Amino acid sequence: MTLLDGNALAGRLAEIVGGEATDSPIRCRHCGEVGELGRVVVFASAMGVVARCRSCDGVLLTLVDAEDGRSWFGMPGLSALPLRGR
Repeated sequence: MTLLDGNALAGRLAEIVGGEATDSPIRCRHCGEVGELGRVVVFASAMGVVARCRSCDGVLLTLVDAEDGRSWFGMPGLSALPLRGR
């Protein structure tokens, strides 16, 4: 498993949401911490990525890519991910 910061999500999130998201402000549902998505702790493996809160280690975001081309994107620890207009 590789430990990264939230900027490692930039490319995949751009594909999913259609723009830059790592500078978006987010709030952890678990502890209320506010910060930029690019500052979260990301655990990456062959199965996908899990982004966790730097303050409480709560799961914020998950992204799994299957061999058949499908992807699963979840935000269990975020109430919303604000995006800048295109």
